[in-house]
Amino acid sequence: MITYLKLFFVVLHLIFCSTLALISAIVDRSHKSYFWVSRLLSNGGLFLAGIKLTTSGLENFDRSNPYVYVSNHSSMFDILALQASFPDHAVMIFKKELAKIPIFGWALQLGPYIVIDRQKADRAMESLDRAKQTIINEGISVLVFAEGTRSKSGEVMPFKRGAFYLAARVGYPIIPVSISGTAAIMPKGKLRINPGTIHVHYDKPIITENMNGRQSEKDLMEQVRQIIIANKKD
Repeated sequence: MITYLKLFFVVLHLIFCSTLALISAIVDRSHKSYFWVSRLLSNGGLFLAGIKLTTSGLENFDRSNPYVYVSNHSSMFDILALQASFPDHAVMIFKKELAKIPIFGWALQLGPYIVIDRQKADRAMESLDRAKQTIINEGISVLVFAEGTRSKSGEVMPFKRGAFYLAARVGYPIIPVSISGTAAIMPKGKLRINPGTIHVHYDKPIITENMNGRQSEKDLMEQVRQIIIANKKD
């Protein structure tokens, strides 16, 4: 009963913050207020769910520079944990299906985040090109869940090419991000919240300026995946 009560309050908080984000996306095109609401949503959601968040590795990089953050993904709480722990602003690349969710999805679509159509390769590449322009023109970081979807088991699945295609074209460093604990807190496909701690680890930046061709992207993809696996605590 307590678990479902937590979920109820988290959902109410999500609706409230999504409404604020929707309004801010319309009236503030600088998106400063949007990012503030994102932090409010994430910190409030973790608090209401009774989840503790710990972070490590922020000393590994210059927080004033833009990066391509590449993370594992096994729970909806990954997004809250990352938005609460990010050292700077970062836009997320999200699947187009989320844009159909009332209020929450509308806020995502109107905000600075980037929608991607995973079913059509040409449109997916167009989304990544928009992400490239966001990084270059606005000097802002981008977050990519490299597995493409949430892992049911919590194990790190094979990576998709998108994040590495993007990194190769903007020339900005990749930061591998390992999220631990979220799979046990809210597994994929489950509507319950279990107590626990989420740990987010930011590894050292990996330079991408000298990448050439698909093979170098594949090599980098496996390197980043192994770093994320090594830093996971579960």
